[in-house]
Amino acid sequence: MESVDVATTAPAPLTVPATPMSLTEARAAVATTIADQRDNLLAISHQIHDDPELSYQEFRSAALLADQLRAAGYDVTLGCYGLDTAFEAVIGEGDVTATLCLEYDALPKIGHACGHNIIATAGLGAAIALAPLAAEAGVRVKVLGTPAEEHGGGKVDMLRAGAWEDSTFSLMVHGMTTGDVAVERTVFTAVERFQVTFHGVASHAAGAPWLAVNAGAAATLSLTAMALLRQHIPHTANINAYISNGGAATNIIPDLAELQVEVRAADLDVHRDLKQRVMNCFEGAAIATGCTWEQHATENGYAPVKHDPDLSRIWDANLSTRGRTLDDSYDLGGGSTDMGNVSQVLPGLHGTVALDGCKAAPHQVAFEQAAASPAGDDAVLDAAAALAWTVLDVAHDPALRADLLARQAARPVGATTVDSI
Repeated sequence: MESVDVATTAPAPLTVPATPMSLTEARAAVATTIADQRDNLLAISHQIHDDPELSYQEFRSAALLADQLRAAGYDVTLGCYGLDTAFEAVIGEGDVTATLCLEYDALPKIGHACGHNIIATAGLGAAIALAPLAAEAGVRVKVLGTPAEEHGGGKVDMLRAGAWEDSTFSLMVHGMTTGDVAVERTVFTAVERFQVTFHGVASHAAGAPWLAVNAGAAATLSLTAMALLRQHIPHTANINAYISNGGAATNIIPDLAELQVEVRAADLDVHRDLKQRVMNCFEGAAIATGCTWEQHATENGYAPVKHDPDLSRIWDANLSTRGRTLDDSYDLGGGSTDMGNVSQVLPGLHGTVALDGCKAAPHQVAFEQAAASPAGDDAVLDAAAALAWTVLDVAHDPALRADLLARQAARPVGATTVDSI
């Protein structure tokens, strides 16, 4: 794509309509704004894509997005909720607070192979389009820049700090492979990542092996036990591990071995039960070898995504309005996201949008290339419109609006700040 000077194409603050708009008119205004902002949005998407930053280090991407929102009239705080690369942007007044989530962290070595440039820019486009419409719709639009989805769990950090305490509902979108799928057919699992450490006694591997307590053998036994366990777990669950530290030399039986482990499941109760079964693999290996062992979390745990059925229905209809055909004949997913933690404590939506023609899976090099392709660009624009339309549809639906507000009012203070896994 030809280079675009983002600083000269940032949106000017937009004027709130002088006369009340119907929902049809407001939706048309969103489409017009997205079309007018096309070059700017795609330039930002490509800029983020071409400058990947890892979890908690997304300083340039966060500043770029914050500047765009500020130019659109939002009150912006860069660096908030205890995270230097988080931001909050707010516009509008009303009893409903619609919170859009933007992600912009990349993967080690393969950059934006999860398409977070699409997530960030689609959310930005929706926010720009909603800016002149929010006050009249009685909606306070809140945009949260949420770092470290790939590794770390920035949303979990921000939940604990109260970032969603004032939110009525929250939504975001993720680029996906193959084709567009109805929200109810997308599955995002719980995941916990942790390190297991075995402690033994070192000795010469040839001269006095009988004096050793082999931590490496304990690690090998535990992986074998996990491999045998896999036959007996649900198809919506997954376990994986590797030895990250298993010794220093062939003639030394190791007294220390470390493993990096993850456990995933689509259901929280299944997840908790499976984690205990995995822990038993390590306990058994320790008993068999005479080692001691310990474990600690290496990242925030992610809960499964709980899609709100009303928001899902509206999102599906809006994506279809953009000319996309949704397939509800198969399930899509298997990965995990910290948006799951958000969706467990308030009504949430984690929509997906296909990169047409892309057969590669996320976290593959070909997906990274597709994220800045014409298919990725189309995904940005369609998702931006669908996000904004979903917010407006909620605002203009008296029954749904009342129901969401009642659910918000019934939440105890601090209900969104708890860990949900």
